[in-house]
Amino acid sequence: PRAPRGGLSCFRPQDWLEKFRMSRETFFYICNRLRPGLAPHSAHFHPALPLEKRVAVALWHLATNVEYQTLSPLFGVGPSTVQTCVREVSYAVVLLLKPLYLRLPNEKELENMVRIFRARWGFPHCIGALDSLHIPINPPLRLSADYCNGQGWHSILTQATVDGLGQFWDVSTAFPGSMENSAVLESSSLWHFMGKAQKYVLLGDATYPLQDWILKPYQEDENLTQRQLQFNYRLKRAHSVIENAFLRLKARWQILLKCDDCSLELLPTLVLACCILHNVCEAHDNPFNEEWLEGTEPTELPKPCQPAPAAMEDGRAEQVRELMCQYFESCGEG
Repeated sequence: PRAPRGGLSCFRPQDWLEKFRMSRETFFYICNRLRPGLAPHSAHFHPALPLEKRVAVALWHLATNVEYQTLSPLFGVGPSTVQTCVREVSYAVVLLLKPLYLRLPNEKELENMVRIFRARWGFPHCIGALDSLHIPINPPLRLSADYCNGQGWHSILTQATVDGLGQFWDVSTAFPGSMENSAVLESSSLWHFMGKAQKYVLLGDATYPLQDWILKPYQEDENLTQRQLQFNYRLKRAHSVIENAFLRLKARWQILLKCDDCSLELLPTLVLACCILHNVCEAHDNPFNEEWLEGTEPTELPKPCQPAPAAMEDGRAEQVRELMCQYFESCGEG
C-alpha cells in the first residue's frame, strides 16, 4: 500500500474505497462529526498533524489491518503516532457517532423495524436477529484460559443485534472467548431491554435460550412436523441477515480478522467503532466490494456453538413458536 503523493487531495474514487472503505464524501462527513472530539490541542499530537490525516491513518489501519510499522512511513509519522491515531479516532467515533448510528430504538422506530423486517424477510413481529462474533486475539499468558473458546482458539466475544437492513442497533463486547452466548446475553443490556418490549421478537440460533422474545429453530430430528420444518427454514433464512452483516463488517474492517497490534483495553472500543463505521457506510449507501470477502471466514478457526442450557429456556415461549408455525402454515410455502 502507498499513500498518493500530494496527500488526500490526490486520491481517486477507488482509492477512497480501497483504503478507507468509504466514499470521499462519507470520509469528510465523518471528519466533521469527529472534529469536536479530536481537537488540535490534544497533548498526543504534533500541531502540524491535521484532523483529516489522523482520521485517514486510523481508518486505513482498521480497514486493512496493516501493521503500525508498515503504515507509519506512508503518512510520514512514527508507529507510536499511528497507534495514537487509531486509539483517539476510535474513542471519538464511539463518543460522537454512537448516539447517531448505534443505539436502542424508541417505540416508533421499533414499529418501523417490524415493517422493514417483515417486508424483507417475511417474518412478523420481529425487530432483528441476534448472534455472536468471536474475534481472534493474542491474550496475555496469564489470561490464556479465560480467552480460550470452545473450539480451542483465543478470542474476545461480541454479541450483536441487527435490523432487517443488516445495521447494528445493539452491540455488547469485551467478553472473554470462554463465555457462552447465553451467559453473555443474560449479562447484557439487551436482556433487560427486550424484557420490556414484550410484543416483539428477536431471531437467534441454538446457542441462545428460547424465550417469548427470542425464537430459535426446533432441534433437527426425524420427528419434526412439516410445519416445524417450514418454521426452521423461515427463521434460518431471516437469521442470515446478521450472518451477512458480520461478513460485511469483517470484510470492511479487517482489523477484526486478527487483533495483534491492539491492547485488550482498547479492543472493546475498537470493535464498537468498527460496528458504528459499518452502520455509517451502510446508511450512506457506500459501495461494497465483494472481493473484500476473501479470507474473512478462515476454516482453521471454526465458530464455537455451545447450545444454551435447558434451565434458561422459558416454557411459555413454546406457545409463541407454535403460533408462528401456524402463521407460516397459513401463508403457504415461500
